[in-house]
Amino acid sequence: MVLMPRESGKLIAKLSKNVFIEEEGIKSLACEVLEGLKDRTISIDNFSQSEFHPNPGHAKAIDWIFVLDTLNFCFWSSKSNNKWKVNGHTGYFALCAAIKRAVDEGIPIIDPTYYVNIKKDVLGRILRADSGAEPVPLLDERVQNLQQVGKILVDKYNGTFMECVKAAQHSADKLLKLIVNEFECFRDEADFYGHRVSFYKRAQILIGDIWACYRGKDLGEFNDIDLITMFADYRVPQVLMHYGAMRYSNPLLSTLQTGTELAAGSVEEIEIRGCSIEVVERVVDRVRNLIKQYPNLNINPFSCNSIIVDHFLWDYRRKNAEKLESLPFHKVRTIYY
Repeated sequence: MVLMPRESGKLIAKLSKNVFIEEEGIKSLACEVLEGLKDRTISIDNFSQSEFHPNPGHAKAIDWIFVLDTLNFCFWSSKSNNKWKVNGHTGYFALCAAIKRAVDEGIPIIDPTYYVNIKKDVLGRILRADSGAEPVPLLDERVQNLQQVGKILVDKYNGTFMECVKAAQHSADKLLKLIVNEFECFRDEADFYGHRVSFYKRAQILIGDIWACYRGKDLGEFNDIDLITMFADYRVPQVLMHYGAMRYSNPLLSTLQTGTELAAGSVEEIEIRGCSIEVVERVVDRVRNLIKQYPNLNINPFSCNSIIVDHFLWDYRRKNAEKLESLPFHKVRTIYY
């Protein structure tokens, strides 16, 4: 049996030997989130990635988001001074810029019937970097992902991810299980001390992106969106360390400070990702309890969930990149984040 991400986070945090959760840091982070909810700097309406995403009115917005999250992994470079860049953007935003450029050029990159047979040289051109910048990492794996999901969509879902969303009937739980069961490249799982755990980072962020793009309405309406946890990647843990909500053992910290890559599926990697999930779950619980204690704030407790908190943390890292540079992030070559 595979534990779902929330249960996986709880189990991993309980058994962790290299990563530790700090309640004082959770309290300070919860206060920061509450302030953001009060002044609406943290809100579904401020979805930071919306300017790079398709407009929800776009006929193929769902398929566009699906392509982004099929390719949304591993943007870090071993040379920190020469990253993959597209139109001046790095990381995930470089991917968004590349896909939008392709759409503007009339390339049907968001159509599964097109990318099911995509070749490496074609995708390489679509994801071409700015002059002098590093090429996109793991290009072969990105080609494989597109071909794999394209075949499933063409063979079983009338050539569109929209059919999967409709089949889920406004349930995040149903959609999450459909994604990880149907599309192998989204099956982000690991073995941890005899337990099969899951993180489902890209599958969950796909649901979160649809929810945020449509502001929780229409195709983005999920009656159980709270089931989705934070998206366990390599950048958000950096911010959790910064806030003192998460701490690494000295040996692990030394390993990360030297830039040593962790093996995918290693105990250390699993602990960092699992504890990140559990930290954000505790932050959400604490914020909701504070809102209930102070009803005069006029905030709906359910306006705070793990997706919203993850967006805040991810945005914070981008806005404060230089300040956080001294804190290491864990490097893993993987298709899962």
